[in-house]
Amino acid sequence: MTVRLYDTKAQALRDFAPIDPSNVTMYVCGPTVQSGPHIGHLRAALAFDVMRRWLDRRFGRVTFVRNVTDIDDKVLENAVHPDEPWLDEPWWALAYRIEQEFTQAYAAIGILAPTYEPRATGSIPQMIELIEALIARGHAYAVAGSVYFDVPSWPDYGALTNQRAGTLDASPDTDAGKRDPRDFALWKAAKTTEPADAAWASPWGPGRPGWHIECSAMSRRYLGAEFDIHGGGLDLRFPHHENELAQSTAAGDAFARYWVHNGLVTVGDQKMSKSLGNFVLAADLLEEHDPLVVRYALLAAHYRSSLDIGDSTFAEAEASLERISVFQQRAVRAVFPTEAGGFSFFGAQVPAAFAAAMDEDLGVPQALATLHETVRAGNVALDAGDLEDARAAFTAVSSMTQLLGIDPMAWPTRWKADAERGMGALDALVRTMIDQRAQARASKDWATADRIRDAIAAAGIALEDGPDGTHWSVERG
Repeated sequence: MTVRLYDTKAQALRDFAPIDPSNVTMYVCGPTVQSGPHIGHLRAALAFDVMRRWLDRRFGRVTFVRNVTDIDDKVLENAVHPDEPWLDEPWWALAYRIEQEFTQAYAAIGILAPTYEPRATGSIPQMIELIEALIARGHAYAVAGSVYFDVPSWPDYGALTNQRAGTLDASPDTDAGKRDPRDFALWKAAKTTEPADAAWASPWGPGRPGWHIECSAMSRRYLGAEFDIHGGGLDLRFPHHENELAQSTAAGDAFARYWVHNGLVTVGDQKMSKSLGNFVLAADLLEEHDPLVVRYALLAAHYRSSLDIGDSTFAEAEASLERISVFQQRAVRAVFPTEAGGFSFFGAQVPAAFAAAMDEDLGVPQALATLHETVRAGNVALDAGDLEDARAAFTAVSSMTQLLGIDPMAWPTRWKADAERGMGALDALVRTMIDQRAQARASKDWATADRIRDAIAAAGIALEDGPDGTHWSVERG
């Protein structure tokens, strides 16, 4: 078994060998809690949720850290509404409220909670310690209460994105006193225009940390000076991750051994952004679509590719899930007729083709192809009355879907309700028609029996006659 991951820094697929073969360590940049989550946030978190699940399967344990940036320029800005002052709130209240929105959205689509989820404001002493180390090593300097990373002092700056320092644009930190326009803030001096409780004491005067130093300090605190994987969205490579790498290695840390980035979400082949007005809020998405459908749709493309959201995205995901669900219901009736739900095959062996796809840089599209081929084979076995092969297919399908977090039988939504309880009034109506058809067939009134079956089929409902009676399911797209 060899897992390979695409390392952004190396720009190549690399065999993955964790520092501790029994415990993979991962740090993923979480949200800056300035405003509610959108579909891009869900896609990024889901990419690393699937990665975490698979690495846990392969190595036995994953220590997964995803931070919350709860102090930042935009958090402070968004807490104040100059034109509508009655909407103002403390910056920390905004941060906490938005953090809860992210937590709820992640949970809604089955993203596992991280091992640790530190807030930036909880690691200020560790950030100050790291900044002091950089100053002592000659890679940072203080001026007027702020501290900046000295980019020209670090020859390896640009190593992550393969850029030369001399070709880089100026850092957006434009405070006076910087030695070089590319230098970026490690510590920002307090401003009289900002809330007093948004500043902390430091050797350089009151202030707050810069964005980049936060992640370097938190990853070091929770995972150590060297860890296996640093992840995040493709848009974070520069400047955020480039600056993290520079300041951490300049401070003497080995830092991340592998850099992994997920692709962005596009709408109509345009990058999704608030400035273009084409972003989709997570709350709106989850109100319109079943959370399981959202999860399937967002993981169906390879995590490194761009994901274009169109009219058919969620319809295709729902149809795919319906095929899985219908097979599972058929298999349960045929193979486990006396058992209730709650099947767990999380540790069961998966098909070799599925494992090979996941081992090769999380090839989820290929893994899903194996999943649906197994569903087709299982239906063929059921049609032929081959219960042994049907049982094997059901076990394999359930194991694969549980690993990916898309098992319809495990979700507390209509998917589980359909399997366990039927569909209420519709079930009663269809059962009445099935009984009428059975009576017509018993009377050898084939014309009436066929007419009833055609009426049921016209309503989009499929019938399946078996030794234990007739069962129905809704045919979808």
